[in-house]
Amino acid sequence: MLSRVHRAVSKGVGALALALTLAACSDGYVRFPVTEQAQRSLGPDIEVIVLDVTNIDGFTRPVRGFAGTDLPTGRNWTYMVGAGDILSVIVFNHPELTLPAGESRSASESGFQVGADGTFNYPYIGQVQAAGRPVDQIRSDITQRLREFIPDPQVDVRIADYNAQAIVVSGEVRDPNRQPLTAVPLTLIEAVNAAGGFTDDADLRAVSVQRSGRVHTVDVQGFLSAGMRQNNPVLRNGDIVSVPRRRAEEAYLLGEIARPDVMDLSVEPITLTQAVTRRGGLQQGRADARGVLVFRRQQALEGGVTRVWTRVFQLDVSNPAGLLLGTRFVLEPGDVVYVLRSPLQRWNDTISRLLPSAQALNLAQDLQTE
Repeated sequence: MLSRVHRAVSKGVGALALALTLAACSDGYVRFPVTEQAQRSLGPDIEVIVLDVTNIDGFTRPVRGFAGTDLPTGRNWTYMVGAGDILSVIVFNHPELTLPAGESRSASESGFQVGADGTFNYPYIGQVQAAGRPVDQIRSDITQRLREFIPDPQVDVRIADYNAQAIVVSGEVRDPNRQPLTAVPLTLIEAVNAAGGFTDDADLRAVSVQRSGRVHTVDVQGFLSAGMRQNNPVLRNGDIVSVPRRRAEEAYLLGEIARPDVMDLSVEPITLTQAVTRRGGLQQGRADARGVLVFRRQQALEGGVTRVWTRVFQLDVSNPAGLLLGTRFVLEPGDVVYVLRSPLQRWNDTISRLLPSAQALNLAQDLQTE
């Protein structure tokens, strides 16, 4: 009986050793060397950068800076009267020349509407050219022509209803609409606010303004975050503002992380430590604190040929200094964050997978020898 047990144990141990050898090649998790000596054999397509205090400053700033728009800011704004506008014309001390507003008539109903030809008729003087002119010029024209009938006329011209000039706001705003332009300049931010503001899915970095057949991109976030005044231009008649939906810019968190997941980078810059922490941190007891890796695809034109390689950033968080360095490393879209499994845990996982097989082998050997 003892000889059968010895033979079964010997065969079981031999099978276990063979299985362990095979498992080293097909155990289902990612291996990557964490020591400098082992990394030398990775080849030219793999570039390893160990993050430390000497190089972390190169990775602390957001990858995508704010861009200024080529759309003219247009701060000097003067409203030009156009067809459809209604003008209120008052000649002081001459009520017969003024159409008064009353309880049944608003100021716009009692005014003079600019016709499709850009003119309106006024008592005594007939047609007055209004389209394409500011109210100051219209006032001067009426005053000068009324002098033939009234000595020293005192004339006031105002726009009672703005109908001629307008802009359109569409896309990822809460209330897309058409907004009339007035004597007060309307900036891009004010127009968006009047349309209910941006939705949660709006891409503030790529707002477009179509003007005179050209489409201009405006990085509104540059105005809101960096005070770039040119990125809040004054809008002009006929402008079409379109706010696009934000496209996903993602980094991927894998390996020994509590909750492997996708991290959206399109809303705000996210550091390596932030990303890992928001997904529950490292798996205690399973993660290799020396092997917090960020894989990033790189390409460059060298000698007329595009070279593509993988850059691997390695962060050692086995000490507090490494954790602090991670708070300064900003992730880029497409980054893959992978936390390696510790060598001890790899061994434990392999043993736990193989023990049932070894027990089955022992049982089979016992049955064969009985």
